[in-house]
Amino acid sequence: MRITDVRTVLLTGPYSNDPYICALRPRRSAAFIEIVTDTEHVGIGETYAGYFFPEGVPPIVEFMKPILIGQSPDDIATLWQRMYHSGNFWGRVGLGVTVLNGIEAALWDLKGKEYGLPVYQLLGGKKHDRLPCYASGGPSNYPQSELARKLDFYLGLGFTGVKLGAGSYTQGQGGYTPRTAVEAAEFEGDKVAFARKHVGQNVKLMLDGHMGNASRFTWDLGIAQAVMKAVEPGGLFFFEEPLHYTDPWSYSELCRGTSVPIAGGECLTAMYEWRVFAERDCFDIGQPDAAFTGGLGEFMRVSALLEGRGKHVATHSAGAGGALMQNTHTAFATGNCVICEVLPALGTIHTDIATDFRFEDGDVLPPEEPGLGVTLTDEIKNRYPFVPGSGEFNSVPGKILTD
Repeated sequence: MRITDVRTVLLTGPYSNDPYICALRPRRSAAFIEIVTDTEHVGIGETYAGYFFPEGVPPIVEFMKPILIGQSPDDIATLWQRMYHSGNFWGRVGLGVTVLNGIEAALWDLKGKEYGLPVYQLLGGKKHDRLPCYASGGPSNYPQSELARKLDFYLGLGFTGVKLGAGSYTQGQGGYTPRTAVEAAEFEGDKVAFARKHVGQNVKLMLDGHMGNASRFTWDLGIAQAVMKAVEPGGLFFFEEPLHYTDPWSYSELCRGTSVPIAGGECLTAMYEWRVFAERDCFDIGQPDAAFTGGLGEFMRVSALLEGRGKHVATHSAGAGGALMQNTHTAFATGNCVICEVLPALGTIHTDIATDFRFEDGDVLPPEEPGLGVTLTDEIKNRYPFVPGSGEFNSVPGKILTD
């Protein structure tokens, strides 16, 4: 088998069928890489960079393309190293390696199809028969009566775990983020107490600070410490991203001083960046994303690094259907994975593409199809034509969005 072409597919479609997330963001963009061979097999991978900066993906794919043309896709590690080295001055972390993630995923998809095996079998074999998952609920829709309806909606879908955002979002009023230690502790403590009372003790409850992508205000260590103390009685499964990723020192101190499990890492790329945080024990639960971290192989190396330090993994998965399947395969190949993120009420840009995703009684089941279990037909491409500027956080001069 030889590679004959590499191409990028950009799509724009509905965010999901979740009315509580869609109240804030109704659509999403996505970027896929197709690797064509001289056989009937085409490899398909997704880069989560397509959710934020889809316009930046095609030029990097074209830059990497000559490294792949004419090559056998079998030796993925060597091809990854060649591409990674070609971006040595600009892609060791960040956008370059994130786009490389989508290319590498397509190579794994090809290899699985060639050998007739699900990709997790090629990554070291199945470590779990099933894995719990949680509904990634986005913002905390307020007032609390609305938050209660949101929680009921997710539990009604069969989830046994729910993650809510810090602060709140009220339709017609916008978002709110508490900005002092006293204010944040009171607000988040009250929210967790309310949510815990509403869902009971058997539901896994999580909170997400979103401080890795908050652009207007981020908490400092003092605010985060006050919040952790306030939410301790709620028995959170974890608190995600209470601090910004430019401050591993505060993450480490926060993690040492609270009984609340601290999670994070969705914004980190490549082993180099992950080591900065892992070796300081910044997270009790690391959250690599197999559509963003740098590749499925890089995800496995990050997971092994965390496992060696006695830490766990919870997959981050907020991309489209390809990202969902990439994270599902790596989760089942990772012994220290304890839970998977799943967007509730998946939209058609997920379900049309992730043809082998299986959910049952609050758990994810292992995929069964060869490769990643993703489909990207011409009909699907035509159904979700790309809208320039549809990436998240794209309200910049010259590209002001209305949604």
